[in-house]
Amino acid sequence: MEPTPVHTLNLKGVFSVSKKIILDRYWHFVTLSLFFLPLCFFLTILPTFDYQKLQISHPIYILIVYILAVCAVGTITYSTHHAFFGSPVKISDSLMSLISSFFRLALTAIIAHVLTVLISLTFFMLVGTLFMLVNRLWFVIDYNSTYFMWCSAIACVILIAIIVHVNVEWSLAFVVVVVESRWGFSALMRSSYLVKGMRSVSLLVMLYFGFFGALLVGSCSTNQHFLLVYVLGLLFVMMCLLRIIAAYTVLYNYCKALHGELVLDVAAEGLVHDYMSLPADDDKVPHIVSVVAA
Repeated sequence: MEPTPVHTLNLKGVFSVSKKIILDRYWHFVTLSLFFLPLCFFLTILPTFDYQKLQISHPIYILIVYILAVCAVGTITYSTHHAFFGSPVKISDSLMSLISSFFRLALTAIIAHVLTVLISLTFFMLVGTLFMLVNRLWFVIDYNSTYFMWCSAIACVILIAIIVHVNVEWSLAFVVVVVESRWGFSALMRSSYLVKGMRSVSLLVMLYFGFFGALLVGSCSTNQHFLLVYVLGLLFVMMCLLRIIAAYTVLYNYCKALHGELVLDVAAEGLVHDYMSLPADDDKVPHIVSVVAA
């Protein structure tokens, strides 16, 4: 029997395991990712539409896109989590899981969005208050000056860094909702706890798929007149969304292993290491994941 591969708890392990899970059940995941198509279409086609033509249909379409996106996140997360442990899962099982997870996912997403907006508004209020104090107590600020423009740019960078940090902290929240049946603040706090020690991995997953996703969306938006190119671009955007959901589901299980919440076996061969034994996709050879922080 061939030696079992060792997957370290890092970015490479997350990518390789999530990719293998998708490839082993390719049509299963492709079918579930079709829920993302309206979102992909919305992201790529909306910038070219006349706003006047969308005044009536826009809110309705946004609602449809949101509902289907939640369905995609819930079903893909459910399937990936079960596939990670080698459990068989059917399309019907994934769809049925929405009965218990859909409203929890939707409410958790809404709460996360509201908190993000509140954080942004609070930051803008603090910056505005600081500028007013400086303007009154020290010197008059020239809002057309280069210094003010630089200060504004720095403030925007700081805000982006804060938002990215918050999203890293909450990156596992949707997986927590599906797997642990938590929701809202509880899911967000649980995610923040689990991601400790793996924040860099979560950030790299976000930046990697965010970068390539933005490139794909931009490419589709500028190639709408070439139908074949546009359709292929939509499919690539859809697969990018699929990959990031699968990656964060795998990362969730890695984080649980790092926090000692999965069964650990101690293997001593010269040096003592902690290992997590997980069922593989062929149900014969287990995955061995070394518990090493990234």
